[in-house]
Amino acid sequence: MESEQPTPIPPNGFLGKNPSLKIKEFQSYLSLRLGIIFGLNMQSTVIYYWVYHLTNDKLSLGLVGLAEVIPAILCSFFSGHFVDLNEKRKMVTWCLFGYILVGICLFVLALPASENNLEQQSLLYLIYFFVFLGGALRSFYSPSMFALFGLVVPRQHYPNATSWSSMAWQLGSVLGPLSAGFFIAAFSIPVSLFAVLCFELLMLLPLFTIAVKPIVKKEKEPVLQSVTEGLKFVWKTPALLSALCLDMFSVLFGGAVALLPVYQKEILHVNEMGFGILRSAPGIGALLTLGLLAFLPLRTYPGRKLFFCVAGFAVSIIIFGISTNFYLSFAMLLCSGMFDAVSVVIRSTILQLMTPDHMRGRVSAVNTMFVSSSNELGDFESGVMANWLGTVRAVVTGGCITLGVVVYTFFRAPQLRNFSFEEKKDDEL
Repeated sequence: MESEQPTPIPPNGFLGKNPSLKIKEFQSYLSLRLGIIFGLNMQSTVIYYWVYHLTNDKLSLGLVGLAEVIPAILCSFFSGHFVDLNEKRKMVTWCLFGYILVGICLFVLALPASENNLEQQSLLYLIYFFVFLGGALRSFYSPSMFALFGLVVPRQHYPNATSWSSMAWQLGSVLGPLSAGFFIAAFSIPVSLFAVLCFELLMLLPLFTIAVKPIVKKEKEPVLQSVTEGLKFVWKTPALLSALCLDMFSVLFGGAVALLPVYQKEILHVNEMGFGILRSAPGIGALLTLGLLAFLPLRTYPGRKLFFCVAGFAVSIIIFGISTNFYLSFAMLLCSGMFDAVSVVIRSTILQLMTPDHMRGRVSAVNTMFVSSSNELGDFESGVMANWLGTVRAVVTGGCITLGVVVYTFFRAPQLRNFSFEEKKDDEL
């Protein structure tokens, strides 16, 4: 007679439900992710404010996004190959030093002595140049951090750890713009950029508490062949490809963040602090949702929830576009962040579960091309559309296009619609 297997007891308590938080290196990883995203979002907010108040030109805001997206896409074609072949902590270290160098240059550029000795056009071109360098760095930083995640967290904790990783990212996205608005209003642009530099230097502390990791992929192959393998893997994984495409097009057409300086100055008529609050509203909503997910983790019907949340994101952006009330605009941006947080967690978990360890750098580089770069490309699209159609029409049109993408993908991607975390686990056993 076979002995009965004991029924597993569900984990109790906060740490019982969040086992990834017991891992020391993952704690350092979260601190590093939070700090770098905080610094980069604060820097980005200051740059958008700085450029618009230099030019009063909506198209110039789009060019900031374009300056970052071009190197992010071009370098992503080969960055994943080098990330897979090199030690991951070393790659993150080089990227962080690169961000620190860019931060120093932007701070010097913002000093009164630089502004007085440079023509406005020259100053603008230099800002675009350093944004360009930041985009190139991000094409290596994103896959390096993605690959490092898989080396500090056991596979069975990926869904839980992904929620906390997304929460750290969103917390940085909230606090960065809020801090930027406060520093600009209370001090100045140079002081704001100096604060960014200080935070980036502090991130060296948690980085060096993470041990050197083994290199999973040791055999070398031609760069073109290696890059092609990453693209082929994504193309042959329907659920992953559909999730990336859905997120890419929703961010590309549904983003309104780049036009917030226009809403602040011409539509909502609020001060710099109001701009910072609006800029951080999506992150605040995302943070609230991710906090809830720590206690009520996503387990059932993730594919369908992904479609619902992207549709909710689009509706929120449409209402924000036509709003002339600060509080309604803030509420809609808050809702957009809440919907976006769920979709980010689902997409990130799909990416982590489906990517083999030896291909993490290359697949993450493809993810950067699909998703991360769509933020800046969306900023460019928003600037061009606002310059062509007007600010309100551009935002509303983008939200409507996003809704259309959701409907189209829902019927054309049954693998994503029916995706289940549990089915994936069962397949691997």
